[in-house]
Amino acid sequence: MLKGDGSVWTWGYNSYGQLGNGTTTGSNLPGRALGLSNTMTVDAGRFHNMALKDDGTVWVWGYNLFGQLGNGTNTDSNIPVQASGLTGVVAIAGGKNHSMALKADKTVWVWGSNSYYQLGNGTGTDSNLPEQVDGLSNVIAISGGMHHSLALKADGNVWVWGDNSWGQLGDGTTMPSYVPKQVNGLNNVVAIAGGERHTIALKADGSVWTWGFNLYGQLGNGSNATSKVPVQVSGLSNIVAIAAGSMHSLALKDDGSVWAWGQNGYGELGVGNYDNTNTPVAVTF
Repeated sequence: MLKGDGSVWTWGYNSYGQLGNGTTTGSNLPGRALGLSNTMTVDAGRFHNMALKDDGTVWVWGYNLFGQLGNGTNTDSNIPVQASGLTGVVAIAGGKNHSMALKADKTVWVWGSNSYYQLGNGTGTDSNLPEQVDGLSNVIAISGGMHHSLALKADGNVWVWGDNSWGQLGDGTTMPSYVPKQVNGLNNVVAIAGGERHTIALKADGSVWTWGFNLYGQLGNGSNATSKVPVQVSGLSNIVAIAAGSMHSLALKDDGSVWAWGQNGYGELGVGNYDNTNTPVAVTF
């Protein structure tokens, strides 16, 4: 959690030091991550966390087996450490075991696990230092799925790379991509979000489009069939923001209402039951 004073507060599981409090002991109460101030935004992977400071530097902590902390080592850290060589960063995103940063010059930088080609560098080799994604320019937003990565360009086109086992790259296949590729047939996009195995895009007209794994209805198109190309979410209009959970999806309408769909076994849809749904339902407040 990011507070208004720029401090970062964490709680919960901590076996890899992901609370950033100098220990590996879990906590059921919020505590302050050490050494962080002037923080602008935060994000998280599975067992690692990220913070972007107002000076454009990126700080990371927690699990580091694959180099997802970006400090040139593969050693876990229970305090925030600076990702090496990164300045001028304006946005960050965490995948399961990889990390992403968007710089002010609209280039994308990645590090960590590359076993599913989520670093987009044409190889399957992990990196414990940030490296630029070749061939991407004019990027205005990024997002990390479990093993895939997303970038939104200023022209409204979406670029994807990495794992595609469930069609989450939206190219009509289930073949992974070592390098970024454009999602065809999708334009005028203003926001993106990556789930565990599915992807969401918000268009300028307020419509929401999804693709990938759909066992729990997380595509929201009234079906439970996986889709390898973008499909429109049923019955949603005037959407202004989107988010992806592991196996569920969320949208915010311009009237302030929140809509959710997909897996609900833990009540994550917030609708008063535990039933999955393959069409959007209004969250109960």
